[in-house]
Amino acid sequence: MFVLWNLPNLPTNTELWIKRDDLSGMQLSGNKVRKLEFLMADAIAQGADSIITIGGIQSNHCRATAVAAKYLNLDCFLILRTSDLLVDQDPGLTGNLLVERMVGAHVHLISKQEYAKIGSVTLTNVLKEKLIKEGRRPYVIPVGGSNSLGTWGYIEAVREIEQQIQKGTGNVKFDDIVVACGSGGTIAGLSLGSSLSALKARVHAFSVCDDPDYFHNFAQGLLDGLKAGVSSRDIVHIQNAKGLGYAMNTSEELNFVKEVAATTGVVLDPVYSGKAAYAMLKDMSENPKKWERRKILFIHTGGLLGLYDKVDQLASFVGNWQRMDVNESVPRQDGIGKMF
Repeated sequence: MFVLWNLPNLPTNTELWIKRDDLSGMQLSGNKVRKLEFLMADAIAQGADSIITIGGIQSNHCRATAVAAKYLNLDCFLILRTSDLLVDQDPGLTGNLLVERMVGAHVHLISKQEYAKIGSVTLTNVLKEKLIKEGRRPYVIPVGGSNSLGTWGYIEAVREIEQQIQKGTGNVKFDDIVVACGSGGTIAGLSLGSSLSALKARVHAFSVCDDPDYFHNFAQGLLDGLKAGVSSRDIVHIQNAKGLGYAMNTSEELNFVKEVAATTGVVLDPVYSGKAAYAMLKDMSENPKKWERRKILFIHTGGLLGLYDKVDQLASFVGNWQRMDVNESVPRQDGIGKMF
């Protein structure tokens, strides 16, 4: 469902709402689940006995895929991109890695340098051919689950938004939908679904890697795969929110994530929704007329576990602790305090 999101310093008469796709469950949370609903069904239909997918070392998509595969009694093979210095070391148990390894995913590390030279498609195909030679029946899911089939996840999400509007008491009419963009499938589905529905909200995407031209072209390929007959540039507006780079944060971005949590209770992830919300508020400050008197739906795409990879950077923002001072006059008696 979506609720009003009372962030401070919004433009005049602007209403900001938030749809909590991060609340679909700790193990399977986020936008990736909507895509996996269709992709996993296709894997089962094709008789697969294993799943291959690929992403960054703290990929939310890879974690969700590993869990979904185990639910369906499929083996999962993950190709995870890491730094050149760490590619020969145990990747550890931080954040998404803990869940992936707990559910038994087979983790294959690749250096960023090799990834950049070989590409995700070739890497997954190399592993696929190896597994086929071993007698397995692997099904490959691309980065972020972003292909034309996975796009249906957020076409259907638009239908869900419409149904939730009809069931709500306020009958709010959204002018804009704002979302982070990291692989392209979510924005392709949202923008197509919105343009074809009665919703007709303009989709604004904030890209956390690559650049807007890349994502317009990638989304166009997904739309063409669905024979949608529309131009991505006509149905989605994409702005750059990459900052220092993918999964890299400035102190300002992390402080923003902390302040939003402290103010509203909504914990944003640092890689996707945190960067998108930060960039959205920055754009509202710099271009208030663009957003004034608009009703905006921000989609939180999940990724809470990614915060565990940022604990060292976040430490200076969350130092609100102290030892409790109990005066000597307070009565004490051994054994009175039960520690359950």
